[in-house]
Amino acid sequence: MDPDLYAYPETDRPWLRTNFVSTVDGAAHDVSGVTDSLGGEADREVFQLLRRLADVVMVGAGTARIEKYRSVSTPLALVSRRLDIHERLVGPGLFVITTTDAASDRVETLQAAGVEVIAHGEIEIDWPAVLDDFQSRGWRRILCEGGPTLHGDLVTHDLVDEVCLTIAPMLTSGDAPRIAHSRLPVAHGMTLGHAVPVGDVLLTRWVRDRT
Repeated sequence: MDPDLYAYPETDRPWLRTNFVSTVDGAAHDVSGVTDSLGGEADREVFQLLRRLADVVMVGAGTARIEKYRSVSTPLALVSRRLDIHERLVGPGLFVITTTDAASDRVETLQAAGVEVIAHGEIEIDWPAVLDDFQSRGWRRILCEGGPTLHGDLVTHDLVDEVCLTIAPMLTSGDAPRIAHSRLPVAHGMTLGHAVPVGDVLLTRWVRDRT
């Protein structure tokens, strides 16, 4: 895969990219509830490339648990209001994004294990403050890997600059979520960055139209 297709733009602010795979009908996972089987080798290649290009990888704690995340070379930031972090990820080098009113005992337990807790906002995460925090750490190239609830929060606040979406050659039915969902309906214009077919898999990149 040509890395130039996914190069981050030169900006003086954080650039938030999200990466997802879905079926033709928009399901965010396969019938077993995970995404690994959907995009095949082409999607896995893009997945690894996007991680290498990012300054930080951000993902919801629930998605990390379901998809059996392990530690990665890029800084990993898990998002959890309840601080329900799987034990295999807890340790030095992990960052956890939460609210200022998160359970203090859980915060202390994570910090004692070497986890850095980033808390902004009361009840709901203050995402602009989180991005400012990332900027202060030199993290401008942000990659969010889901899940749909976290993605929906970011879309609702119009913070997503770019969506990398792999469309898998599969048609499903059932109650699988879309790649983003939230309580509030919103709609933001996007422009097509590229659409690259690899066999029957379609690799697409969409950029937020802020004109």
